[in-house]
This record gives sequence, structure tokens and C-alpha cells, in this order.
Amino acid sequence: MSIRDWPAAERPREKLLEWGAASLSDAELLAIFLRTGVAGRSAVDLARHLLAQFGGLRPLLEASQTLFNQQLGLGPAKFAQLQAVLEMSRRHMAERLRNDSVLESPVIVRDYLKALLRHEPHEVFGCLFLDSKHRVLGFEALSQGTIDAALVYPRQVVKRALAHNAAALILCHNHPSGNTEPSAADRKLTKLLQKALEVVDVRVLDHIIVGDGDPLSMAEYGWM
Repeated sequence: MSIRDWPAAERPREKLLEWGAASLSDAELLAIFLRTGVAGRSAVDLARHLLAQFGGLRPLLEASQTLFNQQLGLGPAKFAQLQAVLEMSRRHMAERLRNDSVLESPVIVRDYLKALLRHEPHEVFGCLFLDSKHRVLGFEALSQGTIDAALVYPRQVVKRALAHNAAALILCHNHPSGNTEPSAADRKLTKLLQKALEVVDVRVLDHIIVGDGDPLSMAEYGWM
């Protein structure tokens, strides 16, 4: 049966308009993106099949173009559309952060950093540079390491902070393993960077670690 023949209350698009996007399942959201199914499968059926093939929504969203295009119903045009949607989401969050203090939008900060770093296969260290009102001036990835380590040079962090004329910053990096627990090296690096940046009067507000689930704030745990 075509989705057009379903009761209106069960159609993904109508449900979204009536109850909001949060009310939809992953398959229903993906079906709206797909728009159409394939022979013998509605868009929702195809969405369920794809989620099963990839192992969930996140692996599908983070798939390479080659892997993505190997699936029935997913061609280059769909891949391009998906990348555009993901980039619009990142830019939307970045725009909100440029207008608001990060202290007033901690959830958006974490979601933004997660969108930037979670898909990286190797450990990436970066900084979110802030002005005196804690609004975002910019983000830079400053180091990329192996699967479990990244080389970070305090002098480079200080140099980039001065280039942005930053008054404060948030350190961040990802753990490809998915575990957000900070290592001893993470804590040591945080203290080292705090001391280096104090010399140029730049405050380190937090060090956020991105992994599976919610990113971890070292400041909230009292590790800074």
C-alpha cells in the first residue's frame, strides 16, 4: 500500500506538521527525506531497511559516498541532499552561537561540537574561540592524531587565540572509541593549556569531549 493510501494521522509528513518532528521515529524522518520508495517498498519500508543495513541513523548519516550509494534507492543526488541538510544544521547552530553567549546555550554548544567532531575516525583537537561576551568568533581544528592520540602544541593554541583576538575559549576533542571519560593525558593537557593561555589573559571556560551519547564537560565535573 502506498503511503498516500495510509490514514492521514499515520503519514510521516502529516504527523510532522501536526505534532512536530520530534514525534517521528528515525524511519519516518528518513522517509520524509527519501520522499519516494522503490518497487515493492514504500518510503517508510525503504527507510526501515536502510536503517537496518547501516545499523542505525548515525552510521547512515556518517557513511561515505561510496558506501551510501551502494544501497538501493540512494544515489549521488540523495547523498548531495543529505550533505546539504547536515551542513545547514551545523551552520544554523553556529549562527545561533554567534548571536548568544555560550554560557546561555550550553546544549547548543555541545550539539555543535558533536556535529563537527563525532564522525571523525581519528582524534581531532580544536578550539571554539570566544569574545569578551562569550560569543563565538570561530572554530578551528588544530590537531589531528591517530585513533587514540593527538599532538597539541600550547604555542599554536596561544597563537590562534591571539589571531582571533579571543578573550576566552572552549577546548574540545573527540574520542573515536565513543567513551567520553577524560584520560590522564587529557587532564594534563587541559592544565597545561590553561597556564599557557593565562599568560595572554585568555580564559579556558571548558574542555568538552565528544563521543557516543552526550558530550562530556570537564568543567561540570570539576576537572578544571
